[in-house]
Amino acid sequence: MNRSLPDGTPAQAPGLSAEGLRARKKRLMRQQLSDTATAMFLARGFDGVRVAEVGAACGVSEKTVFNYFPVKEGLVMDRLEATLSALSAALSDPGRTPVQAVLAVLDQELGAMAGLLAAQENAPVAREAFRRFGDLIRATPALRAYMAEMTDQAASAAAGILAVRAGMTADDPEPQIAARALLGLWRVQADSVRRHLDRAATPALLHERVTADVQRAARLIDTGLRTFAAQDRAAAGKPTQRRPDRRP
Repeated sequence: MNRSLPDGTPAQAPGLSAEGLRARKKRLMRQQLSDTATAMFLARGFDGVRVAEVGAACGVSEKTVFNYFPVKEGLVMDRLEATLSALSAALSDPGRTPVQAVLAVLDQELGAMAGLLAAQENAPVAREAFRRFGDLIRATPALRAYMAEMTDQAASAAAGILAVRAGMTADDPEPQIAARALLGLWRVQADSVRRHLDRAATPALLHERVTADVQRAARLIDTGLRTFAAQDRAAAGKPTQRRPDRRP
């Protein structure tokens, strides 16, 4: 799902004036495909809709749909690639601790969601759309498997970045477990959104309560990562020393 609500309501993309015409057309087609597919999946189930039907609804061929989304699951969860890119950039910033970097990305995503909710005139309908979107993912094995695969890719990328920062190799246990713990904060945020979606009277209050939950979990992770952060600081200012491969 792109920068829109699950009911297909579009949101303006930032920096549109600096965007080329061709790039804009591709972005809008990608958004149309994702939004149309999401609406169809919500109505009929993920397995009840063929990719060719999504293309026909948007006036393009099945091949064109796959040019934009190599796998069907990507039509629903296209934001995962953007999340991976933002996470990699944030973790590479030496001015932030790993926990601070992840919290910044999560807050940006949560803020975007709260902003979309605030922009809707019919708040109950908007909240129901978000709830149904989450239910669709949880009820669809293919989508859960795709999310797990993307999470593995994100964890691998994060472990590599953390290893470089700490002067280790990516297969060392410390960057591996640190990456997995940090990625777990996305699940904490998703569960918190689901829990507070109906309880929070306003999008701003939803943002506040979810943020509090995520920060509680982050503090627990940060306690365990302090020694890892110390290694990070010790490695700063000197060439990264790769440990020899200890695998047999």
